[in-house]
Amino acid sequence: MSFLDRFRRASGVRMNRPARDARRTGSTRVRAADDADVAYLAEFIASRRGVEGFVEPRTAVSDVTLLLVAHDGEWTRRRVPSAAWAHHFCNDHMTPSYDAAVVGIPQRMRDYNRRKKQQG
Repeated sequence: MSFLDRFRRASGVRMNRPARDARRTGSTRVRAADDADVAYLAEFIASRRGVEGFVEPRTAVSDVTLLLVAHDGEWTRRRVPSAAWAHHFCNDHMTPSYDAAVVGIPQRMRDYNRRKKQQG
């Protein structure tokens, strides 16, 4: 048996996923979204104009996140329970939401980061 045969044979074998509370990324636990995150997101939307939401998928190092970007490019990012929850949250706050994996991150956010970096 060659080394690659092990991978070929395993294509039909499925491994169980760890329980949500036991899931780990690297050497740290993934922190779940909490009420403070939700309150901060709502406050960000209420205190700025032209806010749009970008739902970012789960990655190896973080859970699903909601990126909020204001009209001037100011932004914040917080963990959320799920992508569906993030879209529902934005709808409840009359804020358009997009899948960041599909549409990407807005240029005004990159411009804002560049301006902040040049200022100090």
